[in-house]
Amino acid sequence: MTAFSLSPEAAAPRLHVARRTLDRLRAVPALAGRYPQHLDAGSLDRLAQLPPLARDDLNTALAHLEPAADGSATWLFQSGGSTGAPKIGYAPTGFYMAGVHAHWQPLDRTDVFVNAWGAGRMWGAHFLAAALADLSGCRIIALGSVTKDEYGAWLEFLAARRVTAIGGTPSVLRLWFAHARAAGIRLPSLRKVLWLGEAWQPQLDDDLAEVAPGARRWGMFGSTETWVVGTNTPDCRADVFHPLPHQLVHTADDGLLDFTTLDPAMLNPVLRYRTGDAGELTGCPCGRPGPAMRVLGRRDSVVQVRGLGLDVDELVARAERTPGVARAQVVLTERGGRATGVELLVVAAGPAPAPDVERLRTELFTATITLGTAFQHDPGSFRVRPVDELVCNGRTGKTAALVVREES
Repeated sequence: MTAFSLSPEAAAPRLHVARRTLDRLRAVPALAGRYPQHLDAGSLDRLAQLPPLARDDLNTALAHLEPAADGSATWLFQSGGSTGAPKIGYAPTGFYMAGVHAHWQPLDRTDVFVNAWGAGRMWGAHFLAAALADLSGCRIIALGSVTKDEYGAWLEFLAARRVTAIGGTPSVLRLWFAHARAAGIRLPSLRKVLWLGEAWQPQLDDDLAEVAPGARRWGMFGSTETWVVGTNTPDCRADVFHPLPHQLVHTADDGLLDFTTLDPAMLNPVLRYRTGDAGELTGCPCGRPGPAMRVLGRRDSVVQVRGLGLDVDELVARAERTPGVARAQVVLTERGGRATGVELLVVAAGPAPAPDVERLRTELFTATITLGTAFQHDPGSFRVRPVDELVCNGRTGKTAALVVREES
């Protein structure tokens, strides 16, 4: 069974963009064979018959097309995740945020907004958020990334400036609020927390309750390939987003979401593009009419460990439910493409008693079939190690659930 976020009647006036995108993809020699002439994008039913577009396909298309904006500069950004080699994504000045702001306005002129997404180094979220703040007319503190030793001073500064809003990826926000909580710093004026780039992390709710009890979350969902697909408000579930009218969301029998951009200004040829996220179209508790998109998690969070699938997100979630564990991360060591070991890094939860890492290791090893089977002959190849900080991307400040290291 297939489903779209727009009705045939609502989609019809915008499908000319999908037809144009199909023509652009057909012009790429390496992709032309995927789109024979009998396929078209003239209706939702016809669109559903087109093959999904994967990340490598899109990178191939962009390398050939090299798109450019009509009436502004063309910005080039990294596409493809926080730990991979740069792959190019394109956007015009403004990053399509005027269309987002027309339907979603978490900031207003009275706000003092801290933009805590990492800036520069071909990372787009900082500039995207700056464009949204500019449209709102608020005051902006363009802070970007900070080092571990700087949190205390900056938090005191933000409290003195009576900041009302902050934005960042959830892993970065957790660093801010965990440091504030540990230092006893409160942000009583903070009312809004904007997020994009990762799933909302429930542990943030606990820290916010202590640091900024009046703050509520406002989320965006998207990627550097699709840009912002949908948004939510404090009245929505954290994993439910309302697609923008120019973003067509589709889900099929395999449960994976794909996205088709119906914005004529879009530079990336996004046509049934798959980000790796599973999801469904559903209603939203906020009561807003029309289908909402529930994101169920990334299917590509499953990695191969000695021929078996290890769900990284599930392993991290299990660890972070353990008393005394604030954050966790999986480090996979490989030699010649074969996994030689899995290490779970855990950060203790502030003043709480430190977790018993050996007991946690035993519990995870016996409860996780992949680990118990893959390392049954060398159980010491799975370890749990306490650390002060997880491995993060120094350029973006993001902390991925999985880090892969090549062993010499």
